[in-house]
Amino acid sequence: MPLHLAARPSRAVRSRSARPPVRRWLAWLVALGLTPALGAAQTAAAAPAAKSPVISRSAMDGVLFYQLLVSELELRQGDAGLAFQVMLEAAKRSREEALFRRAVDIAIGARAGEQAVSALKAWRQTVPKSRDAAEIETQMLMALGRHQEAREPLNAFIDLTPAEERAGAIASLPRLVLSGEKPEEAAQAIDEVLKPWRSKPATRLAALTASAGAWLTAGNRERPLALLREAHDADRSHQPTALLALELMKDTPQAEVFVTGYLATANSASGVRAAYVRRLTTAQRYGEALAEVSKLTAGEPELATGWLMRGALQIELGQPAGAKASLLRFLALKEATPAQALTPPIASTGEDDEMSDKPDDQAQLALQRNDNQELGQAYLMLSQAAEQLKDYPGALNWLEKLANQSGQSASASVLQRRASLLMRQGQLPQARALLQQMPTGTPEEKRTRFMAEAQLLRDAKEWTAAYTLLTQANAQVPDDTDLLYEQALLAEKLLRFDEMETLLRRVIQLKPDQQHAYNALGYSLADRNVRLPEARTLIEKALSFTPGDPFITDSLGWIEFRLGRLPDAARLLGDAYRQRPDVEIGAHLGEVLWSMGRQEDARKVWREAQVRDAGNEVLSETLKRLKVAL
Repeated sequence: MPLHLAARPSRAVRSRSARPPVRRWLAWLVALGLTPALGAAQTAAAAPAAKSPVISRSAMDGVLFYQLLVSELELRQGDAGLAFQVMLEAAKRSREEALFRRAVDIAIGARAGEQAVSALKAWRQTVPKSRDAAEIETQMLMALGRHQEAREPLNAFIDLTPAEERAGAIASLPRLVLSGEKPEEAAQAIDEVLKPWRSKPATRLAALTASAGAWLTAGNRERPLALLREAHDADRSHQPTALLALELMKDTPQAEVFVTGYLATANSASGVRAAYVRRLTTAQRYGEALAEVSKLTAGEPELATGWLMRGALQIELGQPAGAKASLLRFLALKEATPAQALTPPIASTGEDDEMSDKPDDQAQLALQRNDNQELGQAYLMLSQAAEQLKDYPGALNWLEKLANQSGQSASASVLQRRASLLMRQGQLPQARALLQQMPTGTPEEKRTRFMAEAQLLRDAKEWTAAYTLLTQANAQVPDDTDLLYEQALLAEKLLRFDEMETLLRRVIQLKPDQQHAYNALGYSLADRNVRLPEARTLIEKALSFTPGDPFITDSLGWIEFRLGRLPDAARLLGDAYRQRPDVEIGAHLGEVLWSMGRQEDARKVWREAQVRDAGNEVLSETLKRLKVAL
């Protein structure tokens, strides 16, 4: 966008009296923070610290001084076009880089990209060895989508960077791939510019990962995988390779080997392992995540967050005693950590040194909020662990701590946990009354309360009451896919299979990517040993949305069992059980192993499942039907 010089008032409109005389200009100069030093034949000035350039006294003369003054005053009066022209002329005349930068800033502030580029080209012609000019021109051309043109200044920027800083400069290049038009062209430009640097030992790894990062930012998955493989083969201990692989493995599983390879090296960073744990957890690979976080806590036993992650995974995997120990360790470390140790160092910007030793209030508040959230999570999970261990007074005690810590004794999470404890102690009416205290002022609040009460009734095995409640819920909050899904599961419990199918197909119609609806319908068909080809299609569709999901893999394994493909069933169910040692998955795996004649292996799996939940209906029914006593 060009600068609009026409925006400046005409001479006829703008009289001489409208312009401040020279003396008033000088007064304005002082008021604006400019400090003139007037000599016999020269006038020197410095511009305002916040915006204006700092130039050497040797370059300053009377003409340059007035050029700067006029440029800044015109800019303040709204005439960016004239301000830019005068500043650029001053820069060319003085050859001062600070003035070229100021001219570029004026153009960018006026959203005049072409003028900014012209100033940058003039800057580089005047000061050919300017690294800053090459860097900013590269950024500007990339932002404007002129990727081919950006290659020359990008090459110059890398060449002009000191050798000891070059790898770091190269590593920063993926940020040039903007989310605008044709990001792949930007990635291609960076990749081709970096090609010669990938053959030089000092910059090889940085160039490989920078190219991979550029392609990844552009949405390409194949090219980053090849580049990361080359970087990993060159040096398995290279942390940037592992970090990019973590990002890539979300939808490209082949990248995971680069992460595990890095973590196997002697000095792998705990932060990378923690990020890997989070990635595994997101993929519901809880068993593997627990193994990794156990390595983390073994290597860095004073890292509080590691124990919190470990406790959460143990809760998820039905290991309440282990979760309790991990979470108590987390709390002990939190209590032993001085408050100041939780505060990250505040970096000085250099703009206001006298303020640099004061605490950053925003950072402190954010840190405190995060600390409080972690404590709240720990208290809630300790309550869950105590409940699983049937220590109901202990569970209530942890809930009280949570309420006191958060100041929200009536929060949804606290009320639901309290209600669950009451139900488990035979006080279902009191539990329901407690949940009915939850607000219902908005559709979302209504939905939350219905879901909480329905879950309570399901846990109490009050199938009919739960189904009736959800029928009411779906009348008040129509076409809510979560409520419809829950009602469908209850319809199956009540053996109303046609109704269940109708509800699940309505969920799929409303939300075609709801993988759980496909899985529930497919599993129900497989469990009843009917319409198995259709069941397989439904479950494969579910897996296409969440590849590797252990529960959906369990459903697919169960279909293979129903079809008589025992080796395939054992493989799939074994994979699912390793990822998520859920009691029902264990019941299915045990039955397949039993049918294959591997009775001892089946008994081992069933015993493990029984330790987690001896009262599980699927496990109990399986053992009774097969007449197995453990």
